[in-house]
Amino acid sequence: MNQCSAMFAFVGYIVHANGIKFPWPMEMDGSPFPSETNPPALWDAVSDDAKWQIFALIGFLEFWSELSTPNHKHYMAGGKPGDYPDFISGPDGIPHPVPFNLYDPFQFSKNMSEEKKATRLRAEINNGRLAQIGILGFLSEQVCPGSVPALSGVVQPYDGEPMAPFVTNYLGEAFGMS
Repeated sequence: MNQCSAMFAFVGYIVHANGIKFPWPMEMDGSPFPSETNPPALWDAVSDDAKWQIFALIGFLEFWSELSTPNHKHYMAGGKPGDYPDFISGPDGIPHPVPFNLYDPFQFSKNMSEEKKATRLRAEINNGRLAQIGILGFLSEQVCPGSVPALSGVVQPYDGEPMAPFVTNYLGEAFGMS
């Protein structure tokens, strides 16, 4: 799942750095998406409620990926690395129907050979690794200009804390830290 998260982060960074956003309001009260084109600063501008929704979805996907079901073995218990369990309904799955699976929502790979599936899995893992390098390269250059010479002048500087998901330190508040 880490490779998938990195690919989502990389594509999201590119999309937001270019000012692309959905045309509808971001929040139910009609608040628009932030107009920021610096991705970490845009993240800072997103409400904490929206961030919690994103983390809840990521948490659910991580939880689901760790499941072992009759049709899916965890990779540490003899299953295949990179194999994500299907969203199935019923007693062994999600209690309500989910129309699509993440990997192959339209079942195009159903008749694919095992060799081709293995090749595609390697490609996905390698793309995920490149995405991890890419997103960390963007963030490194933004926080420490000149640290990634190929990105000098390409990305906007950022003076915040890119590894702190919330502006407010919710965990630290209980201990008097802000």
